[in-house]
Amino acid sequence: MTRLDHSRALADLAAKTGTAVTDISGLAIWGKSATGTADRRHPAHDQRRSSRIYCGPMASYAQRVFTAGDGTEPPALTGRTSEQAVLSRCLDDLRGNSAPPHNVVLVGPRGNGKTVLLRWFQHACAQSKPAVDAPWLTPSTLPNQRALLGALAPRRRLAKLLPRKVGIGSIGSVEWASPNGRSDLAEAVASRCRRRPLAVLLDEAHMLDLDVGTALLNASQEVRGARAPFLLVLAGTPGLPAHLDGMNASFWSRLGEGELGIGRLSEEAARKALADPLHAHDVDIDADALKQVVAQSQCYPYFIQLWGDALWQRHLALGATTIAAEHVEAVQRTVAAQVANYHQRRFAELESEGLVSAATALAHLFIERNADTASSQEVDAALATSGIDDAGERYAQREALNRLGYVWRPPNQQAPFRWHVGIPSLMTHVLKEAG
Repeated sequence: MTRLDHSRALADLAAKTGTAVTDISGLAIWGKSATGTADRRHPAHDQRRSSRIYCGPMASYAQRVFTAGDGTEPPALTGRTSEQAVLSRCLDDLRGNSAPPHNVVLVGPRGNGKTVLLRWFQHACAQSKPAVDAPWLTPSTLPNQRALLGALAPRRRLAKLLPRKVGIGSIGSVEWASPNGRSDLAEAVASRCRRRPLAVLLDEAHMLDLDVGTALLNASQEVRGARAPFLLVLAGTPGLPAHLDGMNASFWSRLGEGELGIGRLSEEAARKALADPLHAHDVDIDADALKQVVAQSQCYPYFIQLWGDALWQRHLALGATTIAAEHVEAVQRTVAAQVANYHQRRFAELESEGLVSAATALAHLFIERNADTASSQEVDAALATSGIDDAGERYAQREALNRLGYVWRPPNQQAPFRWHVGIPSLMTHVLKEAG
């Protein structure tokens, strides 16, 4: 294995210095295979000392530190402290074998990290002691109520062994016997909770079938009403609240702190999301470069990951230990092309739903005022300028743009409520496309 690692290091160094393997001499490696490190103090190529040979762990040559767009937990989960605190308190309740005081709904435009938070919470449930079951569900796996029952019911063999009573500390025992009229789904969930506390995580909940969603919400109310250690966590776009309203289960809206808005990061959190992963790999980023990247990312988590990945790949190519403005400039075109492709997909979505005129009117409103928020009256007036005379139609267009996250109204605001921009640069793109 040592010979194999040595040969791999030779090939990597040859590629980075643009020379043949036979022209490199004096290379030494040390460490285990997975973390072996090329020693840069001695290698030379063409009999000349090299000052730019990369010397980090060999695994880092192909390592992708930043993760853009697939819901994988980023290298630094920053700016979500309050949301994590709410979820952690719910986990503490479950670990204590009781139901949290509310379910949790994560709402926000795409690309802001709702799936990431769900993944973080799922991992926290698995690592807790005692462990908490946290099955991951999506609408595609739940086409009907039968599929929902199959996903949440415990294995039959185990179900026969489950006790009907569970002791809860000094309180005594709690019986979860099935009352008359309890649904099969509620009975299945309660049965599973008798084995272990249960947190059901449902991503992309705004796409959930209405009948399936109604059954799930009603079962949650029944099971939690019996004090079973159960939690339902839903994540979706800003259209999720209206979708839940369509399930005729109004109690979901009484969530208090359990309804969480997941939007763009603060500037401080965006800086940490970029700098901390680089620092963890002994790579610095100077203040000017960091400021430039944060500004261009507009603190949008998906764009931050795009920038981070491009800069990390630049680091691997050059072996630079400090990211400077020149490196930001070097990857500018690559990132700009990725962002433009993303903008174009979102614009095509607006076109397909007949929302370009309304989106253009709101882009003028926010950009000309250089503002990230606006009142409902200001939004309505801007839509009126786009030729939508009917108030009902303006409302429908506004709600459609909210559903897509072009603009959105975060939950738990103090009155008067404000509409927020989803991605400012998308509005700029809309103005360019609309002419």
